[in-house]
Amino acid sequence: MENRKNYFHLHLISDSTGETLMSAGRAVSAQFQAYAAIEHIYPLVRSRRQLASVLESIDREPGIVLYTIVDEELARLLDLRCRDLGTPCVNLLEPVMTTFQTYLGSPSRRRVGAQHALDADYFARMDALNFTMDHDDGQLPEDYDQADVVLIGISRTSKTPTSIYLANRGIKTANLPVVLGLELPDSLLKATRPLVVGLIATSDRIAQVRENRELGVTQGFDRRDYTDRANIQEELKYARSLCARHGWPLIDVTRRSIEETAAAIVALRPRLR
Repeated sequence: MENRKNYFHLHLISDSTGETLMSAGRAVSAQFQAYAAIEHIYPLVRSRRQLASVLESIDREPGIVLYTIVDEELARLLDLRCRDLGTPCVNLLEPVMTTFQTYLGSPSRRRVGAQHALDADYFARMDALNFTMDHDDGQLPEDYDQADVVLIGISRTSKTPTSIYLANRGIKTANLPVVLGLELPDSLLKATRPLVVGLIATSDRIAQVRENRELGVTQGFDRRDYTDRANIQEELKYARSLCARHGWPLIDVTRRSIEETAAAIVALRPRLR
């Protein structure tokens, strides 16, 4: 029997990019499997005029309202209007900010978009992201000693998305595929700077992902070999042997989200925390 979803409107209002709200809203929504949120995202809301337009949208399609607005006057207007509409409205930042203020004994400066300041950390993340994109899927192997992390693994072990997630945390990450019978490049074996981590998964999981992958017309490509579980087991055996030979840690990503895999990698190298 088909599982039917019940839909509700989720209004996410921010005076910045809205990333914090989207992460929080989706994390909570995921706990209610019978329901699906119809998201309405309103970033960079910093004036009464902008807020008035948002309130009109909420009035037309009422639902749950989450917001991160540090301007107290705008936040108060939003709270009052939602109360009049009978719409639940939550300021995600205020309880946390109050806790900080109480503990630190100092009021916050309430700067809009303070978490997105163009500081050294911001530019480090951009540099890491550029490096990671340039070194995806075995590209530019001569640069491995400039990386913080190098991920290796057979096809469909989430190397690329994990690399990008790490890069967004300022960690320069390269990745390269393990191909049965092919040795790894000397530049990786001689690199002393990066943490090298092998990613693996069960053969069933990899076969399932590979079967759903859209493939081009690569000359000589045999789809049956690519999705055959016995072949995948041989690939995994080879990947494990490479990591064992060089003393590199292995992470099984079968039941891990990208975020959980990245956290496990960071935990392996304390200086990356």
